[in-house]
Amino acid sequence: MKIPASPTLRFLLFTLFSLSLMLPATAADKPNFLWLISEDNSIHYLDLFDPNGTSTPNIEALAEHGVIFERAFSNSPVCSVARTTLITSCYGPRIGTQYHRRSAMAPMPKGLKMWPELLREAGYYTVNNNKTDYNATPGKEVWDMNSTKGHWRKRKAGQPFLHKQSFKTTHESSLHFKDLNKPINHNPASVFVQPYFPNTETFRYTAARYRDNIQEVDKQMGAVIDRLENDGLLEDTFIFYFGDHGGVMPRGKGYAYESGLHVPLVVRIPQNFAHLVDAEPGSRSKGFVSFVDLGPTVLHLAGVDVPAQVDGEPILGKQLAAEVAARDTAFGYADRFDEKYDLVRTFRKGRFKYMRSFQPFNFDSLQNNYRYRQLAYTEWRELYEAGELNDVQSAFHRPRAPEALYDLEADPHETVNLAGQPEHAAVLGELRDSLHAHMKDIADLSMIPEHVMVRDALANPVAYGKQHREKIVGYIDTANLSLGSFEEAEAGIGKALASADPWQRYWGMIVCSCFGKAAKPFADRARKLAADQDEEGLVRTRAAEFLGLAGFEDPAPVILDVLARSEDDVETLLVFNSLVLLRDGEPGYAFEVDPKKVKSKGGEVERRLEYLAK
Repeated sequence: MKIPASPTLRFLLFTLFSLSLMLPATAADKPNFLWLISEDNSIHYLDLFDPNGTSTPNIEALAEHGVIFERAFSNSPVCSVARTTLITSCYGPRIGTQYHRRSAMAPMPKGLKMWPELLREAGYYTVNNNKTDYNATPGKEVWDMNSTKGHWRKRKAGQPFLHKQSFKTTHESSLHFKDLNKPINHNPASVFVQPYFPNTETFRYTAARYRDNIQEVDKQMGAVIDRLENDGLLEDTFIFYFGDHGGVMPRGKGYAYESGLHVPLVVRIPQNFAHLVDAEPGSRSKGFVSFVDLGPTVLHLAGVDVPAQVDGEPILGKQLAAEVAARDTAFGYADRFDEKYDLVRTFRKGRFKYMRSFQPFNFDSLQNNYRYRQLAYTEWRELYEAGELNDVQSAFHRPRAPEALYDLEADPHETVNLAGQPEHAAVLGELRDSLHAHMKDIADLSMIPEHVMVRDALANPVAYGKQHREKIVGYIDTANLSLGSFEEAEAGIGKALASADPWQRYWGMIVCSCFGKAAKPFADRARKLAADQDEEGLVRTRAAEFLGLAGFEDPAPVILDVLARSEDDVETLLVFNSLVLLRDGEPGYAFEVDPKKVKSKGGEVERRLEYLAK
């Protein structure tokens, strides 16, 4: 444009132009998102959440300008399952992603994409630096860059971004040391050790060294935040800090206690986008939030529609703070971890937590090779075997009750089971009913054995669950026979064992194992099922397992025969779980496993063979 000749107008335009250069740049149209994730880290180790934790100055600085979510849960207490829950915003047992390590990849539910892909479609640059570890097959367009070299600086000028970064310093492997000689900053003599641990030099050193790792991660995160600020992006970016699940001291990662599920979560609110939320900077929220909620939260803040197929809801936005603060329930799930099987579901409501162990004879300390690379795990088991632990410390090594109720205000470490106390009968019944109703509603796929899920359901797990919901509901009802007296359950067990459905027979035998010697009236029926009279090797296995756990018969011949016949890696792994349980637990049986007779040898099966060869 040609500048007018008038000196007055020329001076005025020049002045306005000069002033415009002095004004701050206009804020971005859309917010950015930075996710900082500490691996294997529950709330119990940060003093921002727990007085026994350590200081984390950079995370605390985020909290001064954001919201501390005091009740955030990973839904699952282990890596791949928690991360898949996070990236899909769906409950694992509903979509077939609940097992770690996966035996097969599940497809994404029909019509649903991983939510970062939806951000990309909305114009965002998406970076994952760099862990994926999913149990579901991602689409081709989830990440613009998935690498340790990924960075928001590689986006187009002005393009909004999601940058997700994991920090491995606190990972379980960091505690796989072989001695206690490395100098550390935290004093082992004064560090807090949970009451369910033996208070030994090994545990104190491990707890102190873990806190050192947390402070190191805080420094690493601080460096990333500094880069963001130096780039002039701090006040355009929502910063999420959280742990990817609990850990990594024993009874944390891999276990559905609070130490495995309850994670730290802080969200910093940027000044330029504070108008998108009604939460007060520096506030604390006691509302219950879960990993299924974090993806919908980002989509909502980015102005992207949240898909109807997901299980989560946004936790930040306009007119949401009061509603989120009123949320008071959370659902948790724990299944297979590497080669070790379990089946636990949890339901929290307010101060109370209900824990349902569907196979309670699978005691917590059952062998997982990776876990026992940690000296504290090994020492804990050795002290138990030597009879040097009290009842609270010994509980980890003994069969659990089928159900437990904990008052987490009075008993934050879940050491006192209130399920049998009459004064808590009402809340027990409420939470029990809520959990089982939720499992039935989502058609929990763990009620069928994993190899059957892989074979029959994994092409479309959600559709399979809907089509077979009636059967799954029946399996849950049969499994729940273990929650009453044997006299009350006897007729239902008999019906299950006489069923033409093999998985009803399967659950009928598991219920017998829960009752132990009290289920003696079904011993002869179990012998018939075990003695090659059932079409399913796992039904035979569960029958032999019951006879062995109750002390009625040596289960070894049946278990070894099923192993030799199995041609499915996952079925073989399930049988090996029963074998290790019967060998290492009480009363204890001898098994001579010939690896040459084991036809199916996947990676997790090899771990069992490696352990049994020692």
